[in-house]
Amino acid sequence: MPKYHGEIDAVLRALADPTRRAVVERLARSPAVVSELAAPFSMALPSLMQHLRVLEDAGLVTSQKHGRVRTVSLRPGAFDVLHLWLDEQRTPAERQADQLGIHLTRTKPKDT
Repeated sequence: MPKYHGEIDAVLRALADPTRRAVVERLARSPAVVSELAAPFSMALPSLMQHLRVLEDAGLVTSQKHGRVRTVSLRPGAFDVLHLWLDEQRTPAERQADQLGIHLTRTKPKDT
């Protein structure tokens, strides 16, 4: 059992909610202020702030406050732990197929 299971659990729990996934998708384009993130949702601002807190606790986003404006952005490398775990779950056959694909790409057919 990897020592980063707690991190994976937090990331998956955070991404389980469609509102939080939508926020992450929006932040993938660029950082945004909270009011901009809240605009597409029919919820009170404190409710959106709870969603942002879950994302921040999971290590997916960071926020900075300048005066009364809070800007939220994706944390660089936030999904690395998930990528590592998913890669560990790949079957040996998938790995072999990937290696074969790399080999075939690098091997050019000889001109006749």
